[in-house]
Amino acid sequence: MDEHLYTIRMKSVQRTIEQLRKNNMQAHFIPTIAQVKTEMKARLSKGATVAVGGSVSLAEAGILELLQSGDYAFLDRYAPNLTREDIRQIYTASFAADVYLSSVNAITEHGELYCVDGTGNRVAALLYGPKEVIIVASWDKIVPDLAQAVLRVKHIAAPANATRLKKNTYCTEQGHCISAKLDSENLMALRAGQCPETICASYVVLSNQRIKDRITVLIVGESLGY
Repeated sequence: MDEHLYTIRMKSVQRTIEQLRKNNMQAHFIPTIAQVKTEMKARLSKGATVAVGGSVSLAEAGILELLQSGDYAFLDRYAPNLTREDIRQIYTASFAADVYLSSVNAITEHGELYCVDGTGNRVAALLYGPKEVIIVASWDKIVPDLAQAVLRVKHIAAPANATRLKKNTYCTEQGHCISAKLDSENLMALRAGQCPETICASYVVLSNQRIKDRITVLIVGESLGY
């Protein structure tokens, strides 16, 4: 990246980190994807019970490989031959994990984390349960405000995830949400019955946290996930 563009991007990162900290979250900048795995290894105690939310970012950063190494009690939602009931039990057990790892769909410069879920297990664990939450997110996910966070999901995150999950949705065909605008009728949720196979069922904003430093946000200075 051009050094001048990098300087401007880092100003946004610094503003975001400052506001996340004011919202009682730890926040740190990790310059490269290659450093994420090393950073995570330093943060996780051997033998800790660890769970994850569905995340392309964690996979691309090599975190799933790290968790499957045998050094941790990994509640592995990706293990082979799991039944639907097995997965449900893993989701439930995740609430008692020592550490929950995930990404988010957007981070605002006001220090807010914005997440949209289909099943809701990820946002539920982010809100309450696990002793510690660590978020890994590319600096590409930083947006000025919640309005832009909503639009980012409608135009980038949801279409990409729905395509990955092979969902028969409007966004997989058109590349953007059926309610692509942001107005009083299309704020966050879809109108009733608008998208039968939607992966956008639960909308959560995490702002000023009651439990200080429970959530740590690692912002990565390269493109990662959706």
